[in-house]
Amino acid sequence: MIAVLSPAKTLDYESPLPALTPTTPRFADEAARLAAAASHLTQKKLSALMHISPALAKLNADRFRDFPHAPERPALFAFAGDVYTGLDAATLEDEHVAFAQDHLRLLSGLYGLLRPLDLMRPYRLEMGTRWAPRKTKLTDWWGDRIAQALAEDVAREETGIVLNLASQEYWAVVAGRLPASVRVVAVDFRDGDRFVSFHAKKARGMMARWMIEHRVTDIDAMRCFDSDGYAFDAGASSDDQWRFVR
Repeated sequence: MIAVLSPAKTLDYESPLPALTPTTPRFADEAARLAAAASHLTQKKLSALMHISPALAKLNADRFRDFPHAPERPALFAFAGDVYTGLDAATLEDEHVAFAQDHLRLLSGLYGLLRPLDLMRPYRLEMGTRWAPRKTKLTDWWGDRIAQALAEDVAREETGIVLNLASQEYWAVVAGRLPASVRVVAVDFRDGDRFVSFHAKKARGMMARWMIEHRVTDIDAMRCFDSDGYAFDAGASSDDQWRFVR
């Protein structure tokens, strides 16, 4: 089983890192090409495309301009948004990180598909961005490549299962592109009857951590996830669309 998470806008390039051997992203060349193309976008254009403030637009224009020389950090320890608060990678044991390297994948608008220890440079480029070199949407630019890479990882892992903990925006680049042999189980988190985005994002990270800490490879065992008061709701779930409620 391979769990899939979305990335985060918030990044951490300051915290201490564990002494682990980093890996190279399989789409490093594609990331470099995208960053080079984005470096020609003006701050005003970036602000409009990403719906961000002028200050954030300047930050990201500088990131794209300086991309080849920017510091690198393993993706699992670079992302720091709500999902990654729930995952809390800094407190994982080395053996848990090793398990994550084989069983966790991080979708990325710039890097496509990342393993936890793949080195990445700071960036912001969301999968839903309506821009890409010679394309009108980033998902069109990536095409089938991300889904094919994920399918290859699933085939090597041998269970044929993907646990989809990603947002709809990011899963869109994979949806409908995986082989029929791959079973996808998506998870919905609720507070009672309500969907609360902040809580759901954090719960996705917590579920990924629970899978990693318990070294779960059997999808049915994931129904036992109980972090932070969540419990599997069998009545509101189907075979491939699960709900957890607290």
